[in-house]
Amino acid sequence: MPAEPAVTDGPAGISADASAGASPAADVSRNAASESAAMDAVTAELEAARKEVARLTSEVADLNEKYLRKLADEVNFRKRMVREKEDAQKFGVSSLLSDLIPVLDDFDRGLASTDGNKSYEHLREGVILIRKQLSQMLENKYALKRFESRDTVFDPNRHEALFAEPADVEEAMVSEEYLPGYSLHDRILRTAKVRVKIPAPNRTPVVDNVLEEKESGNGEPAQEAGQA
Repeated sequence: MPAEPAVTDGPAGISADASAGASPAADVSRNAASESAAMDAVTAELEAARKEVARLTSEVADLNEKYLRKLADEVNFRKRMVREKEDAQKFGVSSLLSDLIPVLDDFDRGLASTDGNKSYEHLREGVILIRKQLSQMLENKYALKRFESRDTVFDPNRHEALFAEPADVEEAMVSEEYLPGYSLHDRILRTAKVRVKIPAPNRTPVVDNVLEEKESGNGEPAQEAGQA
């Protein structure tokens, strides 16, 4: 027959059974604590991730709002520039036209004053006066100045030669002015239309004439005096 297990009475047997029974419970407790700590860590990481996502979402929304505001400002700026350019093209000459309107009024008054007497001299004097006032207004307010060309040296930057004729001149000279030239500040606004006198092709320069005279008749007495 098999031997029966020995029964141990007393404190030693009780403590052995107790330690043997307590070991699985301690393992379960430690495992539960470890799982709880792991869950707490995961929960903390998820919470931190949610906060980071919320922060990034808010930052993206802020940047998007700033971009849209900047884009709207740029669109408005372009529209304003286009509108100002159109206004400048439409009304850029308004100041000049405002100054020319009184000139038209002067013409109307001049014509009305000649209806009764039909005087040519009176009309002529009125036109001369209006032209003088207009010329002074354009020069004083807009720096538009007329320059004289007749009897001046031909300058291709200021003159446009419509006709040219050979003449006894040393350099090209303006002999007649068909249309006057005008300058705006220091820039030529319109060249003068002129007739030009140019040096004749067979003309001998003045210096050459003097040398020829010395070599021909006037130089011989001087040579004889030198030989004597």
